[in-house]
Amino acid sequence: MQALILAGGEGTRLRPLTTKIPKPVVPLANRPFISYMLDWLESHGFDDVVMSCGFLAEGVRKVLGAGDRPGLTIRYVDEPAPLGTAGPVKLAEPMLDERFAVLNGDILTDIDLSSVVRFHEDSGARATLTLTPVDDPSSYGVILTDTEGRVEAFIEKPQGEAPSNLINAGIYVLEREVVSEIPDDRAVSFEREVFPALVGADLYGVERGGYWLDIGTLDRYLQATRDILGGTVGTVVRPGFEAGTQVDSEALVFDPVLVGESCRIEAQAELGPDVTVGDRCAIAGGAVVRDSALHEGATVAEGATVVGSIVGSGVAIAAGQRLESTIVA
Repeated sequence: MQALILAGGEGTRLRPLTTKIPKPVVPLANRPFISYMLDWLESHGFDDVVMSCGFLAEGVRKVLGAGDRPGLTIRYVDEPAPLGTAGPVKLAEPMLDERFAVLNGDILTDIDLSSVVRFHEDSGARATLTLTPVDDPSSYGVILTDTEGRVEAFIEKPQGEAPSNLINAGIYVLEREVVSEIPDDRAVSFEREVFPALVGADLYGVERGGYWLDIGTLDRYLQATRDILGGTVGTVVRPGFEAGTQVDSEALVFDPVLVGESCRIEAQAELGPDVTVGDRCAIAGGAVVRDSALHEGATVAEGATVVGSIVGSGVAIAAGQRLESTIVA
C-alpha cells in the first residue's frame, strides 16, 4: 500500500535547530526522526512512500536517498510554495494509487494502522480519519461521530467541557476520488476545508489507542526521547553505549541513556537519566547532562550543565555554562 507523508513544514517551534536541518530528519534518539515513521509504515505492509517536501527539501533527500531502501520505495514531490495540508496531495495526484494513506510528518506513533485501513475498507468510506484520545482537547479540534463512525461535526479548540476528547491524529486513509475535489491553484487545508465539506458524504472517523505524539516542540521532543528510551513506544532503539565510546570509571551514569559511537565521558561527569548522545561527542569532567539530547559532535566542557535541552551537531558548550529548557544549534 501507498502512503504520502506531509514533510514540507519549516519546524518553526524547534528553531534554531530547524534553520539548517529539515524537521523530518532532525535526529531523535540518534536516528533521523522520519526513520521511525518509515519503520512503522513498513510494519503495516506499506511499500511505497511519497515524501511531500518543501523547506530544505534537499536535506531530506540527502538523508533518505533518492531511491529505494529494502522493502520500501521512496519518491519525492516538492512544493514550490507552502500548500497547506491538502495542497501537497493535489500536487502529488499523478503519483497516487486508488487508495492511499496521508500522514502528518511530525508524528511518533505505534497506532495500529492496519486496523485503520481495514475499517476504511469495511465501512466503504471515501475518507477515514484516525482519532486519538487526549487528556486536554482544548488545544486541538475535536471530532464528533455517530455510532457507525460517520463524522458529524468538527469543533475547533473547545473551551470548557468538551463534547469529546477525540482529536484528529493526522493519519488518514483516502480514496483517490477525494483528490479531485481539492483545488489546485492555492494552499488548501484538509482540516478546515476538505474534510468539513465531506461531512455526510462517506467521511468516517475511527478511534485507535496506542502511542501518539507530535514532536514539534522542545517539550514534546524531549518527551518522545524519554518514551523511546523507556520503551513506552515500540522502536528498534535500545538504551546503551555504542562501539568505541570511552566512559571513565569515575563518571556517574544514570539510566536510561543512549550514547553513540566514539564518544568520551570523563571522570566526575554526570550523565542521565533520559539522555541521548550522538556519535563523536565529548562530556568533560564535572559536567552534568540530564533529560537532554546532544547531537553528533557536540561537546560539553568542564563544569557545564545541560538540562532539558537540545544541543545541535558540532555545538560546543563552554566551561561553566548552564543550559536549561533551551535549543542551541
